[in-house]
This record gives sequence, C-alpha cells and structure tokens, in this order.
Amino acid sequence: MNLKTLQRTLIVVVVALMVLGALLVFSASGSYSQLKNDSFYALFRSHIIKVVIACILMFTAWLTPYDYYKKYSKHAIIASLFLLVLTFITAPKVNGSARWIDIGIMKFQPSEFAKLVLIIHLAKLIEKKGLLMQDFNAGYKYVAVWIFTVAFLIFIQPNVSMGFIALFVGFAMIFASGAKLKHIFASFSIAGLAGVAGMMLFEHSRTRVLSFFTQNVALDAHRIQALQAKIALGSGGFLGLGIGQSRQSAGFLPESYSDFIFSILGEEFGFIGAILLLLAFLIIFIIGIIIAKKANDQFSQLLALGISFNILISALINAAVVSGLLPTTGITLPFISFGGTSIILSAVSVGILLNISRSILKAREMKQSNNINLGNHNRKKTTATAI
Repeated sequence: MNLKTLQRTLIVVVVALMVLGALLVFSASGSYSQLKNDSFYALFRSHIIKVVIACILMFTAWLTPYDYYKKYSKHAIIASLFLLVLTFITAPKVNGSARWIDIGIMKFQPSEFAKLVLIIHLAKLIEKKGLLMQDFNAGYKYVAVWIFTVAFLIFIQPNVSMGFIALFVGFAMIFASGAKLKHIFASFSIAGLAGVAGMMLFEHSRTRVLSFFTQNVALDAHRIQALQAKIALGSGGFLGLGIGQSRQSAGFLPESYSDFIFSILGEEFGFIGAILLLLAFLIIFIIGIIIAKKANDQFSQLLALGISFNILISALINAAVVSGLLPTTGITLPFISFGGTSIILSAVSVGILLNISRSILKAREMKQSNNINLGNHNRKKTTATAI
C-alpha cells in the first residue's frame, strides 16, 4: 500500500470517527442538555463547533511543515509547564480535580496540550542527542527529566491517568531511540512506584482505586458510573439497539456523552460496533507506524511514533475503563467524546502525521525528478561525445 493510499485511509478513518462521535454525542447528551441548558441540542451544537474547529486545524497542521514544531518546541514546552502550574493554582476543582481553564468559548485542558508538546520536544531532544541516548549522564537524563516534569505536574492536578499516559508515551519514544533497557526500566519503575504512591495520597484517585478493588458499601456511589456503563455495554448485545435507542443515556449513566461514550456506542451498535471502533484506532496506529518507518529523519520518525501511540493508548484505556477492566479515569475517547481540547488536539496530531507523510512524498518526487534530470544530462553528454 503506497503512502497516498495510506493518507486517504487515515483521513477517511478520522473523519468517520468524528462523524460517529457527533452522532453519539447527539444521542447521549440530549437528556442532560435539556435538563441543564433547557435545550435538547445545546451540547450537540457546542460539539459540532469544536469538530469544525478540529477539522480546520487538522488541515492547517497538514500544510504546516513539521520542522516548524521542532524550531519552537522549547518555547512550547515551557509554555505548557506554565499552563500546568497555572491550572494547579487557579483552576476550580471539578469532581475532585483541577484540570480545566475557562477561556470563554470552551474549557481548555492544558494537560492534553502538554502531552502533545512533550512528544514534539522529546523527538527534537532525542534526535539532537543521537547516540548519547545510550549514555545516562551525557544524553538520557536530559530527555527523561522532561518526561518526569510534565508527568508530575499532570499528576498533582490530580490527573493520574493522563500522567501515566505521558510516562508511557515518553518512555516508548526513548525505547525507540535505542537507549539502554536498564536505564528505561529503572526510570519507569521509579516513576511508576512514585505515581502509585501519589495516587493513594489524593482522595480523588484513591477513592476510585479502592472502589474498583473493593465492594465496600461506603464506596458504592463511586461504582455507579462503572456499573451503569457495563449495563449499557451488555444491553447492546451483538448488533446493538440502534442509533438513538440508548436507554442508559437518559440520566442513568453520568458523563455518557463524554468519558463514557464508548458504553453508548456498545449499547447502540453492539459488540460488532465496539470491535470495529477499536479496529479503527488500530488502523490509525498502524498507518502512523508505517509513516514513522518511512520518515525522512529521526525527528519525524519519533514524532509519528509518539503521536500514533498516544492516540492508541488513550483509546484503549478509555475502552478498558468503560469495560470495567481499569478504575474510572478522566481519559476521553479520541475523536469521539464530547470535549474541545481532546478532539482538537487529536485532529492536530493527525494533521502532523499527514504532513510527515506529505514530506516523504515530496522527497521521493524530488529524488525522482533529480534522477530524470541526471539521466537526461548523461544522455545529452553521450550524444555530444558521439558527434
């Protein structure tokens, strides 16, 4: 399969996911929207506006040379750290955590922005360090410190699940750089243990974890969301109840249009729909990896890898939470869930992937053109010599 076909496939899959997400948000948000905003369509209209913005920015990122991100990555990572600190200090707490800054047209989640910027900055640093990544003091530690800093500032919001995703993606990129496994294992183990310990210190995350592992009556209220989500998934059966036929979204399942929208998908489209959705995310990941393998330089290789892995792991964690395999988190389902920051930055991420693919095609075309010109020059030289 050539790159142009992969590009078209990626665009079709992502646009299809956003259209599906809009349908599910419309189906899942109506009852809550009517209750909160006295309008059945208020949340849906808000979501559509964000989808349009996401599509525009995806197209913009597609046309923006990826080297631009390398040039300004340090400025962006410092800005993201500032936003994370600002969020921790000033953001109001919602459901026990402070994660959003109100910017008027939407609530902005700096941790999503920081995660994407971290991927960009790590790709730049790893390319710059090169073989020094195998040396802890000369290269490795300078890259790892950025992962720890961003993950820590996300953890203390508290947003434990997002912090772990930053760790997973960051160390996956370091692994791909050829760093020594003993350094990666030691660093990730320390970060993981610190994360688990910190998770138990915050009441917000501790309650969710304990409610997942225990049947304590006092914690039953925190299990309602997960239980209702599993009911929705189970009631969908093999083929689902049909679009717009969800019963759990009628006030039974909290956040049915946001973090738990996968359960509404399962209820309306059944087991087949859920599997096809996960397959779509796998396709995005595979295309991203193919683009990474064909990329022109290490920066774009690592950038494509980090973006692809971030989208896939976010989708899998969301599905695992809804299915009852993991404690409740605040991870959205990329391209599907209601929420501006997630869908916009996911779309921008895909736009960057498309631009990397575009640059590969341009490099190939230029090489072919040079070869043709060289061939023509050689033929002219041969003809002239013969004469």
